[in-house]
Amino acid sequence: MTRLRVGMIGAGGISHVHADAWRALGADAYVTSLQGAEALAEEYGFQVVGDVDALLELVEVVDIVTPSSSHAALALRAIAAGRHVICEKPLAPTAEEAMRVADAAADADVRLFPAHVVRYFGEYLRIKEAIDAGRLGELAVQRFSRAGSAPAAPWFFRESAGGGLIRDLMIHDIDQAVWFAGPVASVYAVQNPPTVDDIVPAPVTAHVVLTHRSGVISHLHASWAAPGMPFRTSVSVSGSAGRMAYDSADDRVSRTDAVLPDEVTDYLPPMSPLESPYYLEIADFVAALASGDEARVTPAEGVEAVAIAEAAYASIASGAPVGLGAMEVVR
Repeated sequence: MTRLRVGMIGAGGISHVHADAWRALGADAYVTSLQGAEALAEEYGFQVVGDVDALLELVEVVDIVTPSSSHAALALRAIAAGRHVICEKPLAPTAEEAMRVADAAADADVRLFPAHVVRYFGEYLRIKEAIDAGRLGELAVQRFSRAGSAPAAPWFFRESAGGGLIRDLMIHDIDQAVWFAGPVASVYAVQNPPTVDDIVPAPVTAHVVLTHRSGVISHLHASWAAPGMPFRTSVSVSGSAGRMAYDSADDRVSRTDAVLPDEVTDYLPPMSPLESPYYLEIADFVAALASGDEARVTPAEGVEAVAIAEAAYASIASGAPVGLGAMEVVR
């Protein structure tokens, strides 16, 4: 069997989990980066390539793991060269750029895979399966929280560089909220302290309320805290027939029956730690590439997450809810 030729652009923190997945999948992998390419290649057995153009000559698939501001431009270069693209979230800093990337991929007949890894965490997948099976009844309210130490790299705190708490961290839960409850009609958001002169302060907290077209309300919270703050994430989905919840501090999913609201009727054990969500994500993309089927995350869904994040920033600026009519993504 011919081994898939993959080129990674970028060698920062997130590159390591992607590299580990490519190594486990047996790909012939190359890497180019302004910094860190040699160390990454040595650790994972990859080959270093001098620049992006040289990389595009060698590979079938490009995996973009660079700072967010560069995602769209790099994806468009790869697509123009006829290469399939995996791109870390967000697909681009703005919905317009993200749509341009998605349209270019469709026009060039190449595959585009936005990397929203939380869809591959077993705890969230179990909740999604319960929703789709109707075990929670008609959905009413969703609550998501994601918090931890602020990142170290300066670009994360510059909104013009594709950073920002909502665009970088909360976008995971934006994607989950839409995956669970469908398209969003309006967005209301607040952030404290506010961004000043393009710089996001830390510690910082944001709250976003999504009103879905179905009537479901999603409450999202995200925080970048002081160094040393343990990472914690949680989700709660309530419907007419019950509630499911997960908190990483407990490391288990629970389901509560609506008939006996004080009684927890099911404890679901944690997923195997041997199953890396990043491996499952990359493996799903590779399988979709081979079969022609859709992956768990589509280009339109990658664009939609960016559009909602962009609407949240617009809401913070105006102090009012923002409708998604102008940025609506065809699903």
